[in-house]
Amino acid sequence: MNDAFPSLEQLHAIGALQQPTYSDPVALAAAVDKLRNQPPLVFAGECDQLKSSIAAAGRGEAFILQGGDCAEVFAEATADNTRNKLRVLLQMAVVLTYAASVPVVKIGRLAGQYAKPRSSDTETRDGVTLPAYRGDAVNGFEFTAESRVPDPQRLLDVYHASASTLNLVRAFTTGGYADLRQVHTWNSEFVRNSPVGAKYEAMGSEIERAIAFMEAIGADPEEFHRVDFYSSHEALLLEYEHAMTRIDSRTETPYNVSGHFVWIGERTRQLDGAHVEYFRHLNNPIGCKLGPTATPDDALALAAKLNPKNEEGRLTFITRFGAGKVRDGLPGLVEKITAEGVNVTWISDPMHGNTFSTSNGYKTRRFEDVLDEVQGFFDVHHALGTVPGGILVENTGDDVTEIIGGGEELDEAGLVHRYESVVDPRLNRVQSLEMAFQVAEMLRSR
Repeated sequence: MNDAFPSLEQLHAIGALQQPTYSDPVALAAAVDKLRNQPPLVFAGECDQLKSSIAAAGRGEAFILQGGDCAEVFAEATADNTRNKLRVLLQMAVVLTYAASVPVVKIGRLAGQYAKPRSSDTETRDGVTLPAYRGDAVNGFEFTAESRVPDPQRLLDVYHASASTLNLVRAFTTGGYADLRQVHTWNSEFVRNSPVGAKYEAMGSEIERAIAFMEAIGADPEEFHRVDFYSSHEALLLEYEHAMTRIDSRTETPYNVSGHFVWIGERTRQLDGAHVEYFRHLNNPIGCKLGPTATPDDALALAAKLNPKNEEGRLTFITRFGAGKVRDGLPGLVEKITAEGVNVTWISDPMHGNTFSTSNGYKTRRFEDVLDEVQGFFDVHHALGTVPGGILVENTGDDVTEIIGGGEELDEAGLVHRYESVVDPRLNRVQSLEMAFQVAEMLRSR
């Protein structure tokens, strides 16, 4: 295909994986047409700012914290839920900023993370087979024939829910809620009340003294009161993503204006596939997941296609190997990319490679495995003299019980209390902060 921005029809002709089958093409076309005429959710200039920050992370001059829901649902696009998600990410960012002594780039998995790839097109329960739940962007979670029918109207619902969420995020991050001293007070509560609080009290005290010193000398920078916060999601559904792509008037190049940072998943990163073809035209900063099946040559070929100008901050590789494989699988990728002089920012996704099902039927992860994959990610980069640029976690600001282990010592039996995720298990607020303090120690020795 030539370098012209491809049409939706051209992308589907290539062969797009993980797409729903809609029964009413007329309704689908009408929904897509409406999306094309909606205002942007983000702006090209904001995407450019994020690209610069990601480039800094790739050089070791910043660190990326990306986190949020595995799959957003419409019913939870509320002020309380948005505030709680934002709060825990800001808390984590304060700890990481202090430890790394570099800016932390804050990216939420929110305002667009409504679609999920699935390993099977169908789901069977008690002898009944229905289409798989592919996220609220496609169909409903309830196991009924009516609920599981892909509905194009949901694409418009994604837009409106995302717009609402981003409005709240912008209000919170510029209206005083993100004030550094207030965020640190939240962390102080964690240090006092967490079952592992004593372990982290020393760093908490250091942060407190640093803030007190800044106040004593009259330092009151704008960064104390507001933060830059960006949105991201896996750009999976081509109808939605293509419809939310606009030609920027400044550069005459395409930007996906549904999110600042969008990524290609492990299941849709085929070099000759529709997602790679779509992504290579975007001017957003973009990511690509790499799992255990990715070879060094795969990584090099993807970088060449997705970032042909070798632009800093343009391409992020998000690695998801699993705790038991990261130390063996990651070095070859990093060595190849580095040897060829390719500009890539590396992020660890320690969640997806560490998922398993318990004896009582819950999908979960062990906190210790998640942490070990991050440690392995750091170990590999330390050994090779390269830069561990950030982490991507699936988490929530609520007190859910979805991941076992950690300071709360949650076990399999405890999962029954508040297991609320509709797809993958998430770190709860306490586990998220434990993770931040642990990663902070890794950053100090980076």
